[in-house]
Amino acid sequence: MPTDPRLAAGLRLALTTFTTLPVRAGRIDRDAAGAAMALAPAVGALLGAVLAATLLLSAALAPPLVAAAVTVGVGALLTRGLHLDGLADTVDALGSYRRGAAALEIMKKPDVGPFGVVALVVVLLLQAAVLAELTGRSGPAAVAAVVAATAAGRLGVALACRRGVPAARPEGLGALVAGTVGPVALVVGTAAVALLAVPAVPGRPWQGPLAVVAALAVAAGLLRHVVRRLDGITGDVLGATVEIVTTLSYLGLVLSG
Repeated sequence: MPTDPRLAAGLRLALTTFTTLPVRAGRIDRDAAGAAMALAPAVGALLGAVLAATLLLSAALAPPLVAAAVTVGVGALLTRGLHLDGLADTVDALGSYRRGAAALEIMKKPDVGPFGVVALVVVLLLQAAVLAELTGRSGPAAVAAVVAATAAGRLGVALACRRGVPAARPEGLGALVAGTVGPVALVVGTAAVALLAVPAVPGRPWQGPLAVVAALAVAAGLLRHVVRRLDGITGDVLGATVEIVTTLSYLGLVLSG
């Protein structure tokens, strides 16, 4: 555990926000939130290591697609399905073509609309398909791919919480974390995740980092659109960002050409 009180509180908050690890939440304020969002990629890498181990172990016992489906399920279990819920709610709000408070009201509804259902199905299918393909790679390459993509998804959260991005509501997770991540943390996080991705594609060390950067670039564009429509970010938007960046990173890691 970090000795710096702010980092210690941030790490606790990051672990309780992004995983189901039995960690007691500590101080919750803007300082701790900023540290938590900056540390999100590290928590993602830890989660990715668990998922990579799940994939390799499952692949040794079952066909690739079964192993991939188990890994996707474990990922949802270890995150309480919160990111998937955020994806569905965000897509439903955007699909309604409403703006501001009207769109936010749709995000609060407990049901999932057709846009949200389609988004969930597509994302889960894509992730499972990529994971099944990764079982055919060497163990180190498969581990690097899963760890890098999972960390990249959480790096997307840090991107969404960068300075200058407002919260859509005056309360909730979005209000707590919006604008808390500075440029240095983003640069360091991007460099670290890109480095993790170097071994992910055998014989093409540039493809992993490029996949991460490209996924973040697409996410930045999507976030600008979301902020225009919702007037800021929410906790659901952060969850959607995790799933979108993770999925795009996975896709970039298996493209050939």
